[in-house]
Amino acid sequence: MSRKITFLTLFLWLMTVTFPVIAQQKTDTVYTFRFVPQKDMFYVPWNGNDTELARLLECIENNKTTILDGKLPLLVDGYCNSLGSEAENLATAKIRANRVKSELITRAKIKEENFITHNHATGGDFVIVRLTVPAKETAAMDAEARRKAETERLEAEKRAEQERLAEEQRKAEEARLAAEKAEAEKAAQQNTLADTPSETKITTDYHLSLRANLLRWATLTPDLGVEWRICPSWGIAVNGSWTSWTWSDKDRRYALWEVAPEVRYYMGEKKAWYLGAMFKAGQFNYKLSETGKQGDLMGGGITAGYQLRLNKALDLDFNLGLGYLNADFEKYEVIDGVRVRCGNETKNWCGPINAGVTLVWKLF
Repeated sequence: MSRKITFLTLFLWLMTVTFPVIAQQKTDTVYTFRFVPQKDMFYVPWNGNDTELARLLECIENNKTTILDGKLPLLVDGYCNSLGSEAENLATAKIRANRVKSELITRAKIKEENFITHNHATGGDFVIVRLTVPAKETAAMDAEARRKAETERLEAEKRAEQERLAEEQRKAEEARLAAEKAEAEKAAQQNTLADTPSETKITTDYHLSLRANLLRWATLTPDLGVEWRICPSWGIAVNGSWTSWTWSDKDRRYALWEVAPEVRYYMGEKKAWYLGAMFKAGQFNYKLSETGKQGDLMGGGITAGYQLRLNKALDLDFNLGLGYLNADFEKYEVIDGVRVRCGNETKNWCGPINAGVTLVWKLF
């Protein structure tokens, strides 16, 4: 009988010692703080963060002494997977974890060494804080809390994945629209160039043209020429004039012929302005008064001008030449229908030697 009493007493003592130990088994308490995808700012009033923060602060307050003594660390895990690379996700997860810790340090008056931090480039856009505190609820309630926390984490990951897919779809749609817009602009530009050729294209859409100096024609002196464009910047032109008029029973005469080859250099983006070098040679026979003059002329100089486009086939060429001319001629009079020589003369001229408003017809 005494053995039974002794055994019962020992059993009761073991139960009184073991039960508090069992009651003090620890369990993880989880708090989740959500963040806007691709952002690192901690918005306390957003998406239930204020409620979680209040719960966590209450838990810290209840266990503050243990936390400050270093016996109960706060486990902080930062998550981010909404950015483009792993490095960016890890950097953002670190910032998010630090922002949550700063909030707790400020409000709960705890220190940096009271935290153990890990950052992850997976999971979603949130920060989880866990404390392993003595269990105050039954095992069933603890399992329910764990299940709820896991459910919230999975939902957060699912939302983050949906947002990532939606963002990728939006970017793909924007890229497609931008490509279509660029293609349409390119096609419109090509159509514009085809319908309205630019001045730059004028220099390459022909190689040979016919020319007629309208000022010469206005003085009843037929004038024709050609120009060969070797390349957009260089051209070779040759103009020729010829006329022969008599009146007052052949007592008055106006006759001449000239040939003027020219080399031109076209300048500027539109190749409309040019400079050139011209040579001129010819013969003349003028008798506009009692004394006539008949002889040869020769010279040359520098020319400059501008070509104004009228349409695809026609240009108007404004030009002026400055240089030197030499004229050797003899003077004569007409007596009873016979020309009588009166002497020879030579004249030199420096100044304008050519002027023109020339119609240019581009052949090909």
